[in-house]
Amino acid sequence: MPTTFDTTIAFIGGGNMASAIIGGLVRQGLPAARVRVVEPFAETRAKLLADHGVQALEHAGPALADAGLVVWAVKPQVFAEAAAPVRAHAAGALHLSVAAGIRSDSIARWLGSERIVRAMPNTPALVGLGMTGLFARDAVSAADRAQVEQVVATTGAALWVEQEAQLDAVTALSGSGPAYVFYFLEAMVQAGSAMGLSAAQAQQLAIGTFAGAAELARRSDEPLATLRQRVTSKGGTTYAAITSMQDAGVGPAFERAMQAAEQRARELGDEFGKA
Repeated sequence: MPTTFDTTIAFIGGGNMASAIIGGLVRQGLPAARVRVVEPFAETRAKLLADHGVQALEHAGPALADAGLVVWAVKPQVFAEAAAPVRAHAAGALHLSVAAGIRSDSIARWLGSERIVRAMPNTPALVGLGMTGLFARDAVSAADRAQVEQVVATTGAALWVEQEAQLDAVTALSGSGPAYVFYFLEAMVQAGSAMGLSAAQAQQLAIGTFAGAAELARRSDEPLATLRQRVTSKGGTTYAAITSMQDAGVGPAFERAMQAAEQRARELGDEFGKA
């Protein structure tokens, strides 16, 4: 059943993440005429029109005045600059930011609004399987939260956090997480090829294994450690592989990598939130 959206939604930035959300909204019943997009690049504006039937604007203007929700899908380093022309036309809107690292205090200052939700999505949103972390400022009402959930649901699942600092951990885990999966898949494909499989065979096996294991974990009520142990018979092939990774310090190295991502998320907030 299509979802009913009762507001006009504006997007500041029309890149891949905005396009994924717009596509989901249009498929769920939001008329393209109720979508406003501000996108400076002509090629991207043309793609939005071709893919979703959405007319995009080169600059912010009075067309944003009827937007009940503004989705900020700009790069962190241009957020402050992009906010200035929007502020005059969308003062009463709810604002949803998917810009990595930019804290809500900075956004509130730039927009003159307290109705702000920060989101940390990830790239599987492009295929409707995204995982998005959400944080709302105190001025965001229950109805506002429901509206944000309705929008985010078009691209996958969502999880609210109660402290904004937790979004840095969300960024490190699920925001950057797809790259970790791709990195591990690359290693599995390379190893499979070295052991005599074709690259295509190794990739099919690796991707299928990741997808199946993730779905098994999603459906199971058992701890991840239990699921792992069931595959790991002492003295067997899996035991040899897991022991090798443990001896190489893969687990602690992976934790350090995620801590580095979390630290960089905090630095982005410091770096781009000063304007």
